[in-house]
Amino acid sequence: MSELDMFPGWSIDAVNLVEHADNPVHTDEGGVAAGYGGAVVAGTTIFSYLTRPVAEAWGADWVTSGGLEVWFRAPVLADERVEVAGGPAEVVATVANRVCARLAPRLTNPPVGEPVGKRLDPMVLTLDDQWVGYAKRGGEDLELYEREELVHPVVWACLANRVFATQLVAGPWVHTRSNIGHFGAVGPGAEVVIESFETDRFETRSGERAVVDVRFTVDGSLVCAVEHEALVSLS
Repeated sequence: MSELDMFPGWSIDAVNLVEHADNPVHTDEGGVAAGYGGAVVAGTTIFSYLTRPVAEAWGADWVTSGGLEVWFRAPVLADERVEVAGGPAEVVATVANRVCARLAPRLTNPPVGEPVGKRLDPMVLTLDDQWVGYAKRGGEDLELYEREELVHPVVWACLANRVFATQLVAGPWVHTRSNIGHFGAVGPGAEVVIESFETDRFETRSGERAVVDVRFTVDGSLVCAVEHEALVSLS
């Protein structure tokens, strides 16, 4: 990739939001107990950092009709300096030259088929500041979202995490991957219907993983689809 293909780079000291303290790995004591060097910053926060160069380069079209896949490779601890750089093929987040997360953006999405798997309990939530203000609380303050009256892409990952936290886990867990497709413009205050289907569950060296297909609709129209994967129990 040449320099001409690169998105604007960005860096930030990782913010460990207190609202994640219900998951022990995001506390100092729980992070150490799970084998990390301290409190682990939530994957959704690192994800919000990864989106910034893409949204800055591709704008509202990407937020309303584009997509991405994001993978979390290594923990980021509270206050560590995160460097974000890349281009249309891939954006990476690094700490001291260690790749911690990768994001592959796309301008269009494949068609979404009928959901399969074990149906979980549906949820209905209003996109109030708990969700809409998440990225800014974590330090990702790109003006695009307020200017265009759009919710940040991290909202969908946060809501998918809510499904896991309320229906699939009871203890420490780790978000590992998301594949997100945007299918419409969504603004603050929208009421979102969330339908989820557990499509896979399997053992790995790190623990048991679950994959859930999460569909979000507003006024009866699909606005986002997320394939969300997490370690639901740690080995």
